[in-house]
Amino acid sequence: MVIERQNKDRFVENSQAGEAIAEFFAQNDYAGKRILLIIPDNTRSGPIGDIFKIIYDCLEQKAKAIDCLVALGTHQPLSEEQICTRLSMTANERSTKYASVKFFNHEWEKPQTFTSIGKISADEIEQISGGLFREEVDIAINKLIFEYDELFILGPVFPHEVVGFSGGHKYIFPGIAGDEIIHFFHWLSGVITNPVIIGNKWTPTRKVVERAASMISVPSSLFAIVALENQLKGIFIGNVAEAWEKAADLSEQVHIIYKDKPYNIILGIAPKMYDDLWVAGKVMYKLEPILADGGTLIIYAPHITEISYTHGKILDKIGYHTRDYFLKQMDKFAGIPRGVMAHSTHVKGIGTYIDGVEKPRVNVVLATGIDRQRCEKVNLDYMNPDDINVADYENKADEGVLVVHHAGEVLHRLSSGYIPTIPNQ
Repeated sequence: MVIERQNKDRFVENSQAGEAIAEFFAQNDYAGKRILLIIPDNTRSGPIGDIFKIIYDCLEQKAKAIDCLVALGTHQPLSEEQICTRLSMTANERSTKYASVKFFNHEWEKPQTFTSIGKISADEIEQISGGLFREEVDIAINKLIFEYDELFILGPVFPHEVVGFSGGHKYIFPGIAGDEIIHFFHWLSGVITNPVIIGNKWTPTRKVVERAASMISVPSSLFAIVALENQLKGIFIGNVAEAWEKAADLSEQVHIIYKDKPYNIILGIAPKMYDDLWVAGKVMYKLEPILADGGTLIIYAPHITEISYTHGKILDKIGYHTRDYFLKQMDKFAGIPRGVMAHSTHVKGIGTYIDGVEKPRVNVVLATGIDRQRCEKVNLDYMNPDDINVADYENKADEGVLVVHHAGEVLHRLSSGYIPTIPNQ
């Protein structure tokens, strides 16, 4: 059973969310149990702190422990202050009411963080991937979870370039998972391509995530939220897969905008929560489906000065390229993490690589704090952000120009249903 409150046309008040959470705890006894909340980092929006506080109030007098693990994937760790910000918690609240709550970052860079919980066989991978891959995949996970009686996954659901819709078990894979599973299913998404994956629920990559999650022995529940501009539109609580699917259904109604025609130029304004191109690439992922062939996407983010705080050196080496650029010369990229190559292809977009000539379908331009030399080094075009007047672009709507504020979370599609795909070669 999934307990829910939702309204795609209006916002859901905290009091309504509180009623749903109280109903869940009235049906489930957590007295004396140790609870670990898996929460997103600051690259995901939504009223995470409000929901955390309601959960805490319901459990405070019952549970033995209520701790939080930040599902970083391979993002940078959060400071204590940043985690407090994530949970809408003041310094005074942290030192008083929430003093007993332990905060953990997922230490993905340390091998001792992980334990293997099983393997997905090559036969299963072949079946799930539709024959694209046949390889055994090890499932490693943060062993901290085994110190708790139950996991609560708390986070938003949005259209997502790797799995179709984020949320649910994706906060475990890649959120607190090991390298092998992360790089495998990200590259699988890169091979299938972003326009085909994004905004669809039961993608091959989502099936990999769910198969991996089936190996986790610790009981878990999901508190899935659907929010727009940090305002709650729905909350779904209960069985992880069921609650996630209901949240994805609402996200499909809330987070997808349909346009009647493609655009020649799109100015995507990245929010401050994206602090490098690794996450600001979402501007491209959400807008690629409505870019006309030969069109230009400008990622406008003057605050961004880094390609990737984690993977920047690798991206400086390989650059940003279309899928087939990598597929047709994989020997050249042996040893490069496949998840990084997937990011590269997602940002560059679909295109062809024939007789040594790469032809991207669209042009991606960075108008950021990353200088021209670095942009050229990684095979992306450069524009000085100081030369951009947003109003000038907004005044050219009749010329095939679109401006998207707070780009990166809401998916844009063509109302015709057309999905750009790589032509047969």
